[in-house]
Amino acid sequence: MPLSEHEQRMLEQMERALYAEDPKFATALEGNGLRTFTRRRVYLAVVGFLVGIALLIAGMVAQQIIWVSVVGFLVMLGCAVLAVNGWRRAPKPGEQPAGGPQGRRQGRPKRSVMDRIEERWQRRRDEQGR
Repeated sequence: MPLSEHEQRMLEQMERALYAEDPKFATALEGNGLRTFTRRRVYLAVVGFLVGIALLIAGMVAQQIIWVSVVGFLVMLGCAVLAVNGWRRAPKPGEQPAGGPQGRRQGRPKRSVMDRIEERWQRRRDEQGR
């Protein structure tokens, strides 16, 4: 059943308000496929990390073969670094991949979490004071 014109207008207003209040959350709800490759890479790094744990434990069980534990630790370390870097470099939902057109937030400087919380708190206090 299609929405009436009034319901469509209300829905558009709610979407605009959501984007204005929390653009990061709103773009996360869009759900596009830009992160598929990065997710696969991170999942493979997690599997490699588990293999590294298995090698580490196997080296500890067979105490004469200490190099297996060292290799397991190095595999774990390398996979952890790959997973973290891959997750950080992944384009955010709603953004274009690196090298493409830039997203909406290009000119805006990065702010800390506390700055954003304080800004929201101040905005709500101003709205309530009216």
